[in-house]
Amino acid sequence: MVLKQLTLFDDFFASEPQKPSTVAMVASVVFGQMPKGEFDYLVPKHLQAVLEPGQRVRVPLGKSNRLQIGYCVSVTHKPCVTSELKAIHSIVDEQRLLSPAMLQVTRWIAEHYLCDWGQVLETVLPKCVRENVGLRKVFKYRLAHPKDGLQHAGRLTAKQQRVLEILASADGPLTAEDLVAKAGCSSAVLGNLVKRGLIEREISHVRDKTISYDRPPRAESLTLNSEQRAALQTIVDAIRSGTHKTILIHGVTGSGKTEVYIQAIEEVVRRGCQAIVLVPEISLTPQTVERFRSRFHNVAVLHSHLTDAERAAQWEWIASGAVEVVVGARSAVFSPTPRLGLIILDEEHESSFKQESAPRYHAREVAEQRARIEGIPLVLGSATPSLESWYRAQQGEAILVQLPRRIANLPLPDVKTIDLREPKRARETRGVITRQLHAAIEEVLKDGGQVILLLNRRGFATHVQCPSCGVVLRCPHCDISLTHHKIANRVVCHYCDYEVETPRTCPQCDSPRIRFSGTGTERLEAEIKARFPHATCLRMDADSMRSRLAYERAFAEFRRGRIQILVGTQIIAKGLDFPNVRLVGVVNADTALHFPDFRASERTFQLVTQVAGRTGRGPHGGQVLVQTFTPEHPAIQAAIRHDYETFAQQELKVREAFGYPPFWRLARIVVSSNSSETAEACSREFAASVHTQAEVAGLTDKIRIVGPAPAPLAKLRGKYRYHLQVMARDYPQLLSVISTAQKTCRAPSGVTWTIDVDPIDML
Repeated sequence: MVLKQLTLFDDFFASEPQKPSTVAMVASVVFGQMPKGEFDYLVPKHLQAVLEPGQRVRVPLGKSNRLQIGYCVSVTHKPCVTSELKAIHSIVDEQRLLSPAMLQVTRWIAEHYLCDWGQVLETVLPKCVRENVGLRKVFKYRLAHPKDGLQHAGRLTAKQQRVLEILASADGPLTAEDLVAKAGCSSAVLGNLVKRGLIEREISHVRDKTISYDRPPRAESLTLNSEQRAALQTIVDAIRSGTHKTILIHGVTGSGKTEVYIQAIEEVVRRGCQAIVLVPEISLTPQTVERFRSRFHNVAVLHSHLTDAERAAQWEWIASGAVEVVVGARSAVFSPTPRLGLIILDEEHESSFKQESAPRYHAREVAEQRARIEGIPLVLGSATPSLESWYRAQQGEAILVQLPRRIANLPLPDVKTIDLREPKRARETRGVITRQLHAAIEEVLKDGGQVILLLNRRGFATHVQCPSCGVVLRCPHCDISLTHHKIANRVVCHYCDYEVETPRTCPQCDSPRIRFSGTGTERLEAEIKARFPHATCLRMDADSMRSRLAYERAFAEFRRGRIQILVGTQIIAKGLDFPNVRLVGVVNADTALHFPDFRASERTFQLVTQVAGRTGRGPHGGQVLVQTFTPEHPAIQAAIRHDYETFAQQELKVREAFGYPPFWRLARIVVSSNSSETAEACSREFAASVHTQAEVAGLTDKIRIVGPAPAPLAKLRGKYRYHLQVMARDYPQLLSVISTAQKTCRAPSGVTWTIDVDPIDML
């Protein structure tokens, strides 16, 4: 006999009775806020036939068993100790709010962008949908025993008998209003029948307003040229294949990409499916929606200017399956389409497709993943594709389709630069409009044409300075100068919205000689009105377009020719089609060219090319004048020639040499604190942790860390900021190292770590 020495722990575990394990139905629940992670709950018998992943449930949480709403993300049968699991209390939603495919998408977002799954679910499901905004409770009545007819009703009054007869002949439950009207009785009669158990009352939710809109006249399909037909056939072949493919349409401005989209969607609709069309700006939505509504019966709209009730109504309409096309901005990628057949991203290069608050997803990458999961095509379209998408197409990861000419063979506009460095400019020009641009505007107005002037700076003056003591008015919460808004007589921080009345004297030396320097759209508008007093001028920027319908009204007025000169920021630079625009002036092409951002050249090229494409779309042709201090810059030179491929080739060489996307993947970590010293120390701690994790994983030579260093905006909203960049060629390795470092480092109280995977904003 072999004797075994028992240790204290052996004895302890030996005496612990084993709890019986049984196979039970278990639901995994994720909470929107806290706590993080997945939690198992027993599914009680009365819910087993109705509970589905994608529904919200009420479950007891914590020692107090306080009921909390969570998201059911999976339901499985597995062995468990049932006595150790709490049971689901009830189901919140009659029908699931998230399909199995969307649950996969949300999980991918959480893993890909290193954020909590519950936070993603709260983002995907709008708050107005979760809170049933726009719905009111309605009481409906039905017979309690329909099979028995009225034989067991007993003694009834005539009105009670009439109520039962109406319900017996009805196709379904009737509202109290309908039933009372048809029976000619009071609600007290209904209450009496409920008490006697003859009829049952149920609660349903009804939307106050149905969706209605003015339908534009029906438009017929346009005849496609050979390049458009080839592009359409590529998309149709992908739709019919029933598999996922990504198609990049590189078409010059005015090449007819939208008509290709529409005819591709017509194929999708014929197959009984739906399409999602994403546009980058709310300003593009009215014109895009009108175009789609002239070709399809049911077009839903999702964008940030909808009220909560309108958004919830659109969401419900989409989920019903009645919608053919969903048009919207970034978040429309989450539309609850039950039969999705195609996703289209127009102007796919736009930075507004990136969410700048957690979860920091990019709609293009989410659309790619959703299309992959649903097994459908994704179409990306742009005259100036992002270098990431262009590189993928060059590597064979996407199908590249070219539309190299405008419809009707209209020529691309002639683009010329105006060198602002020439000394004589100062003697010839007062204000920001040069003599050449002034003369061109004058000539176009005489001929009855329209003008677009782009200046990507808001306000009247970009900074306010005292020439006596040199002080510049700065935001007390941010490391940035305040912008003067003359109409409102305020100086404003465009980052934290701090504002005060514009001072009449210097706040430091009390000198009255305050100088307003730099030019924004407000000052440009004033200069245009002074130079051309008989021309109608409209300014479009975030300050002037605050109301929900402001964009639609502004573009409608411009389309009718009532506005001759349109002044604005980048919102007027893309996607708009006005045939009478004969001149585009870029007032200062250098506004973003010298930012501390590796994408500065790309953004400048895209902006100049896109705004240049707003002209020359009519029979009168068009011209573009670009005012710049650096006319020889490769980005501006390429934009002048409408030469995307040369620009992409040159810029990709620079990116590869310095190890930037698309060759290396990038994550940016920003550490914020009330103390600059604390922010620096914590950022160094995080960088050290990343380095340690890379060493442990044997990835020292495959992970590159840049920084930490003060962020370009070193102070923002009262917080001091340090940042570092982590780069790797292999994406899973990058995520693994940062994720592990995130778990090993704990942010002290008052310190915030922001992890931005695939960042767009580097400031």
